[in-house]
Amino acid sequence: MKTGRSLQSLAVELDRQQHAKKDLVLASSLLQHRTDEQGYTHLLINEAQGDTHYEVTPLARRQLADKLRIPFPYFERMRERQPGLLDRNINTWLQTDERRMIRTLDGKARAVLSERYRRLDNYDLAEHVLPLLQQLPSARFMSVELTDTRLYLKCVTPHLRCEVAPGDIVQAGVVISNSEVGHGCLAVQPLLYRLVCRNGLIASDHTLRKTHLGRIAVQDDASLTVFQDDTLRADDQAFFLKVRDVVQSAVSEVTFRHLAQKLQQTRGIPLVGNPVKTIDVLGERYHLNEAECTGVLNHLIQGGELSGYGLVNAVTHYSQVIEDYDRATEFEALGGKLIELPSGEWQRLAQAA
Repeated sequence: MKTGRSLQSLAVELDRQQHAKKDLVLASSLLQHRTDEQGYTHLLINEAQGDTHYEVTPLARRQLADKLRIPFPYFERMRERQPGLLDRNINTWLQTDERRMIRTLDGKARAVLSERYRRLDNYDLAEHVLPLLQQLPSARFMSVELTDTRLYLKCVTPHLRCEVAPGDIVQAGVVISNSEVGHGCLAVQPLLYRLVCRNGLIASDHTLRKTHLGRIAVQDDASLTVFQDDTLRADDQAFFLKVRDVVQSAVSEVTFRHLAQKLQQTRGIPLVGNPVKTIDVLGERYHLNEAECTGVLNHLIQGGELSGYGLVNAVTHYSQVIEDYDRATEFEALGGKLIELPSGEWQRLAQAA
């Protein structure tokens, strides 16, 4: 499992961001777009203190393009080659009364979202779930991280363990993740942690998900709404109680034994075809790039076990060398998808030639 930051470092950064971020809801027509000579894009918003410039992050650029129905490759082509044309396009299509939520942090527009976007912020989530996780028997935080798009809390409780192969022990755990910027929902997922190589496998098919969609906020000012930090928190209380119940279910013996058995069953799937072709099929199905396919293949060969179990472990082990934490976590979730594959799909992988 890829190592993140310490809990102390996470707490400090969450507290800093809680005081540095600001959300605005306003009509699209009150936004202006500018692209500078270096290709950085900015949103100009008329606030009480005057026009404020926010640099637009890459994710927010993609969201803005999507909201205005501008194909993103064309958006980027204009940004790089015809910035004036890009600004004219965006500012023309912004002239509507449709309202947007702009999430800002450190002087940057980090998300362009619907006014119905429902905040479930990382600070509030951590405040509620960290005590829950710390109460798990012998709880160990194996990895926590805060990326540009998501918060991750990966916790293992060693009291539930199972030997899936001789000397190969897995333990029960849980992953809680959230995005403040519209890059996925809040999710609570069971985790299997393999001691021998510190791999993490996330069971995506056993997940609580909470979408960030809610009612439109009441607005005192018809032109602009600024959400305060305590806005809407009370509505989240019932949901966080549900999170508590799902965390307990994720690390229950029933859930753990079920997933451990699924993993163990992959030992009985021999990869009788060409391993290179197996990885090609895997890459095509799950959109892996060439470097990722090569990395998984190398781990499969180094592991020396040409079976479904060997493939699952190659995928999750490769996640540890991926530089991007978000992508590394996607590979841990891919391991969870593989243990849930129906026999027909495993046959296609195992017999690839």
